[in-house]
Amino acid sequence: MNKPISLTPRRTRVPAMHLAPHRATIPALRLLGTCAVTAVLATACGGSADDTTADQAALVEQGRQIFRYETFGDEARWTDALRMHEVISAAVDPVTALSVGLKVDAQALPAAVADGIRDGSIDLTRPATTVALLKLDAVVGLKAEVETVNGQDVLKRVGITCALCHSTVDDSFAPGIGNRLDGWPNRDLDPGAIMALSPALDAAARQLFNSWGKGKFDPRQNIDGLSKPVVIPPAYGLQGIHSVTFTGDGHELAYWNRYVAVAEMGGLGTVVEPRLNLNLTNGTEDRVSSRLPALQAYQLSLAAPAAPAGSFDAAGAARGRLVFEGVGGCATCHSGPLFTDANTRLHPPGDSMAEPESPSYAARSATKQYRTPPLKGVWQHAPYFHDGSAASLIDVVRTYDRKRNLGLTPQQVTDLSEYLKSL
Repeated sequence: MNKPISLTPRRTRVPAMHLAPHRATIPALRLLGTCAVTAVLATACGGSADDTTADQAALVEQGRQIFRYETFGDEARWTDALRMHEVISAAVDPVTALSVGLKVDAQALPAAVADGIRDGSIDLTRPATTVALLKLDAVVGLKAEVETVNGQDVLKRVGITCALCHSTVDDSFAPGIGNRLDGWPNRDLDPGAIMALSPALDAAARQLFNSWGKGKFDPRQNIDGLSKPVVIPPAYGLQGIHSVTFTGDGHELAYWNRYVAVAEMGGLGTVVEPRLNLNLTNGTEDRVSSRLPALQAYQLSLAAPAAPAGSFDAAGAARGRLVFEGVGGCATCHSGPLFTDANTRLHPPGDSMAEPESPSYAARSATKQYRTPPLKGVWQHAPYFHDGSAASLIDVVRTYDRKRNLGLTPQQVTDLSEYLKSL
């Protein structure tokens, strides 16, 4: 006979970041490293390199907790305004949650729970099981307050964290259940479908959010009321890159983190962007600003994942590199060890392979331009271009070949895509 989970939650208080309807959305990330400066100052003041290293490690660990568990007080949106705790309690069982791309952290599951999922004695078709998983801090990107009332777990409040959109799992336990992969965009996640479950939304809003599709979110919809979602970007491989968003808004990670935490997630704090006529304050306290340095440190510590062994043709990739640096012209913009010129310039909308589009995503941004995306780990986050219009890397190459009139041979197209897979 199937049984619900009923276990004492772990008392780990941590932080969060991402999502929201109407005046909500999900996004990417930003801030700048200070480790080198810190090291110089510590040495000048008599501090040791070991002290500096330990301090930086502690900051990174603090940032990891913020990234995974900090909500910045966005329960005010997700619970008080959208009433998502009611929806989860009544209708979101684990099977449903997994179907819209939510993930479960296998390391947060006690042995008895893991065994119960394996042998089927824990019922994954009951919303009460979802509440129990939330109580364990096992649902990636969600942070909940669960109370025991008359012997039953009751979901009182729920908020979202950065990890909701910018983490996934390795499926090592089961599909959608495994070890966390922080920084990896959750392209299985359907943020619009999740938001559309809110009983606080009208039919038109639900239809709009349901139209976005998996792996996409519109971080400008809450500003201009339009709807042109972009793919959820990776949050890894950002060390050394200042313009970390599709349109290069701001010059440090903190800019985007603040924007997302306040304008998209609904966190308590203030974000000001005159170029978007945006001056927004949520609540009467600031739960965002003090968390930005540690959040930055953790995000900048996330390296792009190396291509899995055997996932590309090495000989073809070697030939493709010559195409990349030569006739393909790719290295003109995807330059240097970071494979991007984003630190020195942005590009007009006409340079984007996704343009012309209506509405234009760049036109809705602060810069009205696009940055050149870095390519490290590009094998991992299909589909490609900001609108997800290229399903695979070979589709990317074919699009460039057609729009730029490169005249690549079929072999060059294949080889170039193999090289991209290797990065």
